Amino acid sequence: MIITLQEGQLSDVQQRGDYAIVAITKHGVQVARELERSFQNADLYYMSKFEQGDEQEKGIQLFTGSVRLLLPSLFKSYKGLIIIISLGAVVRMIAPLLQDKKTDPAVVVIDDKAEHVISVLSGHIGGANELTKEVAAILGARPVVTTASDVQQTIAVDLFGKRFGWTWESAEKLTPVSAAVVNEEAVAVVQESGEKSWWQYDRSLPTHIRTYSSIDEALAQAPAAALVVTHRNLSNEESQILHNGVLYRPKVIVLGMGCNRGTSSEEIEEVIQTTLDELNFSMKSVKAICTIDLKKDEQGLLAVVKKYGWEFIYYSPEQLNAVPMQQPSQTVFQYTGAYGVSEPAALLYSGAEKLELVKKKSGNVTISVAVVPH
Repeated sequence: MIITLQEGQLSDVQQRGDYAIVAITKHGVQVARELERSFQNADLYYMSKFEQGDEQEKGIQLFTGSVRLLLPSLFKSYKGLIIIISLGAVVRMIAPLLQDKKTDPAVVVIDDKAEHVISVLSGHIGGANELTKEVAAILGARPVVTTASDVQQTIAVDLFGKRFGWTWESAEKLTPVSAAVVNEEAVAVVQESGEKSWWQYDRSLPTHIRTYSSIDEALAQAPAAALVVTHRNLSNEESQILHNGVLYRPKVIVLGMGCNRGTSSEEIEEVIQTTLDELNFSMKSVKAICTIDLKKDEQGLLAVVKKYGWEFIYYSPEQLNAVPMQQPSQTVFQYTGAYGVSEPAALLYSGAEKLELVKKKSGNVTISVAVVPH
């Protein structure tokens, strides 16, 4: 099938992978075909006049007309675009399509001789910088990345902790905090929880970036900007550090849970939220719900973990009984074969030595809370 591109109409592309490779010249098509052979999870598009006879067999999609009319469909459908066209032409064609760096796809440009691979759009959040390096390695080309934090080998504020699953509380201060980092102003990093191995370079942390053990300690030094990593909700006084700061939520909270059969997801969710509020913990830092294998098909629990994208872990009674408990229950043992569910499940998964909340019974739900130590 050949895609006929028409003004004012979205083209009917058949998306299979997460990335689209696009070429419009004879040499570009050869580069694109070479790249597609080695690059997994990509769909290849090029002009029908360069048809080689094996396109249908290989799932390659041909088009006629201006490539400018193809890009809106690709922009909307794919995670990333790899385009073998001049940089200036690509910039002009994608300019009307740009929305927001948190939603725009990664765009990478390759020159016609495959000498340079250039990160053009959504370098950090969209992954264009990493895509550029990957494509360049496949083609033996030179990767061109101009993002200041990458060039300077310093903290990329919008990607900080992303590989661990950290999320930011608000994107409002990402740009000014990033500016402070690359302009070598005094930047404080306060980490109360989460993975410690966030510095990825072989050299030492830049001298203008200092780590602090507490928010109060950092505030006393009046930094120009701050990166705060914690599962806690900040007090009004502590929130001053976010005047020019970004708050990150590491995935460290583990909820051990038991419930009566048929307990609604609404009741379970309400108990979770109320409990975390009492502990002054953020819902955004929850990593998993853990329970006994008798509850692996409990619809209320399944609905909650699906809604929030949390892990759902369950253990056998033997595994739970192997964990020392502060509040074992003979009644629970009679019904489940385990002397406790929420308490040992939270300890077992988190690896914590103690619980933040040993056990609380609320209506049809029992909950324990642990924080993963790092």
